[in-house]
Amino acid sequence: MASEARAMYSAHPGTISTSGTKTLGLAWIVYGVFRLAVTAWLIMFTTTATLLFGSLLTRVPDPFSLMTDFHILYSVVIVWSGISAVLGIVAGLAMLASQSAPRILIVAAALLALTELPFGVMIGVYTMTHIAPRD
Repeated sequence: MASEARAMYSAHPGTISTSGTKTLGLAWIVYGVFRLAVTAWLIMFTTTATLLFGSLLTRVPDPFSLMTDFHILYSVVIVWSGISAVLGIVAGLAMLASQSAPRILIVAAALLALTELPFGVMIGVYTMTHIAPRD
């Protein structure tokens, strides 16, 4: 069995085709929908987050530069979450649709998911160990 897996990996180094890929694909779709909901939640509560952070800046010498930094950081978090959601859904659909899903897409989705605790770490680490070549 190990020699078959090694032969499969060496024959198609840019794709994966192992057992359990369909279940993992479904898990990625569920995770992607969850991240999409988190992205929508972050967008809906932008005003509240700004007011909460701004209320902490009453005794700071230069609150405007910190508020600008907050807006930049908050925007990066929203974009990161949205990209992670889209990549998760696309990777899940690719895993469900074919036995040989593109490895680079799945690795990108797994790496972007690692920033979210605990679900992103769980699915990202499991995916990386699932698609790693076996010796």
